Amino acid sequence: MTIETAADASSGVTASNSSFYAAMRILPRAQREAMFQVYTFCRYVDDIADSDRPRPERLAALQQWRDDIDALYGGQPPERLRDYAVSVQTFGLRREDFLAIIDGMEMDVLADIRAPEDATLDLYCDRVASAVGRLSVRVFGLPEQDGILLSHHLGRALQLTNILRDLDEDAGIGRLYLPREGLLQAGINCADPAAVISNPALPEVCAQLMERAKTHFVESDKIMDRNSRRAVRAPRIMSKYYHAILDLLQDRGFQPPRSPVRVSYPAKIAIVLRYALI
Repeated sequence: MTIETAADASSGVTASNSSFYAAMRILPRAQREAMFQVYTFCRYVDDIADSDRPRPERLAALQQWRDDIDALYGGQPPERLRDYAVSVQTFGLRREDFLAIIDGMEMDVLADIRAPEDATLDLYCDRVASAVGRLSVRVFGLPEQDGILLSHHLGRALQLTNILRDLDEDAGIGRLYLPREGLLQAGINCADPAAVISNPALPEVCAQLMERAKTHFVESDKIMDRNSRRAVRAPRIMSKYYHAILDLLQDRGFQPPRSPVRVSYPAKIAIVLRYALI
């Protein structure tokens, strides 16, 4: 990918304080501007999905974004997307990836996601994370096939890490992204977020999801290792930052009480310095 996943892009952090901002600052100007346009789009649509407005209003707002994307690709961009036209043409950004992101946000609006089936969770990850990656790798200049593969694996790695990190925050707004199959396998037979996150078997479910995220990180590393270092600098920084979060989650565990995990500022700087100056 990916840049910041769409879910993280609207988690309340400002661009200047985010890992996304640090990773994108190393890019040439045209690439940097295109990536910030993608980031801004993600924030706008995710803010709609996470707002407390009535569901019909949120659905209408997301539909307006669909209409605006259609207008952009029809050669008549609305004011809020006027600057995107150059990036779309320069980097070949695809309409269907913007629309997939909106579709992912809509999944959170139609009903609060609670213990989705594995296939539904994977679709959600593809839309809110890997679709962002498919836009991003075009800006970074990766070859077509490896770009798609990197978007698939790194997008899912980042989004699964987000899900594990944000368990309590998501439960507080009535959402639970842990897969139903994993819950049932651990003997958890309900989908109520508050009940699940307090269940003694929760660590077993999280361990399975953590292993899945690690597998995606490994696959994404293989793809980045065989491509130009310059082309993968930004996604490499994002990968290392999120892998650090995953390591912190593993060290902390998932039994309550669960304190928030954060990558320290010196650790962030070390990641940027190591992978930006190549």
